[in-house]
Amino acid sequence: MHSPTYGEVSYREMIQIIKRFISKSPHSKYNISVGTDSQNFGYTKTVVVVAIHRVGNGGIFFYDIRKVEKITNTSQKLFFETSMSLEIANLLSKALKEEDIGLGISIHVDAGNNGKTSKLIPEIVGWIKACGFNCETKPNSYAASSIADKYSK
Repeated sequence: MHSPTYGEVSYREMIQIIKRFISKSPHSKYNISVGTDSQNFGYTKTVVVVAIHRVGNGGIFFYDIRKVEKITNTSQKLFFETSMSLEIANLLSKALKEEDIGLGISIHVDAGNNGKTSKLIPEIVGWIKACGFNCETKPNSYAASSIADKYSK
């Protein structure tokens, strides 16, 4: 994973950084979000983001960039992005539980009511909730629609 603050870190190091970040202000409210966005070039550049927001007092984030075979179908691309977010959220959830960090994770989806993917929102949200996570869509899905979007271009 990459971090603008911590540079290149392993997955294990990311978990320890998150643990330290939360321990610095244990009584604060935190939102942990995982979101993915992708852009097409000669391939599909996919960026998965893990964001930890200390409400009212900043946050940190990590991202991973993967290049995959070009996905031209918008629906398939959104489902692929969601599957990547769920994969990371499952790993993160397990690691946080092992570290006794009892915070929920929200999946941020790069889809909103005004775009071509709006018709997929009920299915995507249902899938995410069935996997045990909260879900945010645009305009509240900042991990996907802002952070991941910035690094996917």
